[in-house]
Amino acid sequence: MEFAERLTQVLTQHPDIQSNPGRQEMIRQSVDNKEALYSANGALATWTPPESTGRSPKDTYLVRHQESEADIDWDSPNNIPMEPDTFDMIMDDALGALAGKKRLYVTDRVLGANSQYALPVKTVTDCALAALFTDNMFRSVPQDIGRSVFAHRGFTLVAVPFDKLERVKYEGRLRKLGDGKTSNMAVAMDFDRRRGVVFGSAYGGSVKKLMFTVMNYVLPAEGILPLHCSSNEGPDGDIALLLGLSGTGKTTLSADPRRALLGDDEHGWNEQGIANFENGCYAKLINLRAEKEPEIWDAILHQASGLEHGAIVENAMMYPDGRFDLDDERLTPNSRGSYPLAFLSNIKDPPVGGHPRTILFLTADANGVLPPVSKLLPEQAMLWFLMGYTSKLAGTETGIVDPVSTFSRFFGEPFMPRNPSVYASMPGERMNRHQAQVYLVNTGWSGGPFGVGSRMDIDVTRAIVHAALGGELDDLEYREDPLFHILVPPTCPGVDREILDPRNTWEDKEAFDFRARSLADDFATHFDKAYGNKGIDPAIVSQCPGK
Repeated sequence: MEFAERLTQVLTQHPDIQSNPGRQEMIRQSVDNKEALYSANGALATWTPPESTGRSPKDTYLVRHQESEADIDWDSPNNIPMEPDTFDMIMDDALGALAGKKRLYVTDRVLGANSQYALPVKTVTDCALAALFTDNMFRSVPQDIGRSVFAHRGFTLVAVPFDKLERVKYEGRLRKLGDGKTSNMAVAMDFDRRRGVVFGSAYGGSVKKLMFTVMNYVLPAEGILPLHCSSNEGPDGDIALLLGLSGTGKTTLSADPRRALLGDDEHGWNEQGIANFENGCYAKLINLRAEKEPEIWDAILHQASGLEHGAIVENAMMYPDGRFDLDDERLTPNSRGSYPLAFLSNIKDPPVGGHPRTILFLTADANGVLPPVSKLLPEQAMLWFLMGYTSKLAGTETGIVDPVSTFSRFFGEPFMPRNPSVYASMPGERMNRHQAQVYLVNTGWSGGPFGVGSRMDIDVTRAIVHAALGGELDDLEYREDPLFHILVPPTCPGVDREILDPRNTWEDKEAFDFRARSLADDFATHFDKAYGNKGIDPAIVSQCPGK
């Protein structure tokens, strides 16, 4: 039986279908179904199984079709191919599982605040909390959805978060775990047939990132650049983009009471300008402080007692009295909060804007050798966009003792499935045409590497971001760093000039020089491996550290 026919059969024959239920109903049923508890402040607290406290990239698959396989970068370890018949088996099992559930939830939403390319998304799940998550994160269907290039090419997402696949049935089709067993989890997407499935992952990010990946695949074919970034707008209408990998500060730094937030994670850039994909935010909560991140704190935690507001707190420690301890990472350091943009005090509605005037690349340099801020010329900006540098920290993976340099092209490689030339060819021309100022901001370490130095103070970073967005760094006499080919400012309002040169902050200058050279060598090695035969513009190649 074809997928559409089988789905229709499930939805028409099931005795209890909740089609686009009201928000308060989804909140109530999440608690009634024992999927979540009310916390003291009214947020919903939920905990996932240990294997679902974060994304599972090794269980994330792209269906490989002959018609489109040339469009996808199968050389990337993030793009794991799946045969269509295996996907069909998983989807059939998912629909079979849903048919036997007590109640089903269907939500119809879109991704994309610009209705010219809003992507309709129908989510079908047995989990009220998953349905509520789509209400937090996906957008309402606009009245003019008919003008979207995707109006008749919507996407269907089926989610069974707490069921598990039958291991024996998928022997040789899904990956082997460390104990030799076949994985019983799959997050799979079929771009050609416009459908996806989340089976066995209760982590909300699996739903979010699956759809983000879909958008990153479909938009370039329409001439739209997808970006893993946050965005906000100043009082004069100036748009800023903040690009960075998880943990570099996109959500924290973009939530600025002086600037209206468009969104914290995913945007599209077309001929009209910037538009947010989402309706909400999905923020890291570990060590959250009201005084350091007041917007996020208020959105999730500073609510009236007993108020059923639908913010979802995932995998955070909660005491019996309903209070959260966001410093306790025994469950996971990846606790998250999902909440609608409307919970923030200063947002742009609708979250669309013109072309960016300022673009910030955020990196958490755990080596402690990059300056807290530097300016990037066009070729330098393209090099750093292509490399997407940040660091894995000691303790994040078995065997890592010192920080490990990590490169994720376009600051979001796991979610950028197309061949890299597609994404790389688009931003440079737009940056130049709209004369965007580009800065590299190190939100990582100063005074030494991780374990020796200290993390950049958020107030210092905010001062840097404020200066960059205010144009106060545009016309300074910069010094070029000969190793990293970046332009270092002599001063920055609100920042001690001594720390602008990272070498000044190290007691052992020789250790700094060695560490800096090692990082530059990491850049050169990765560039040669990833792009050595890709025909990259020599002007961009010349800006690579270590070359």
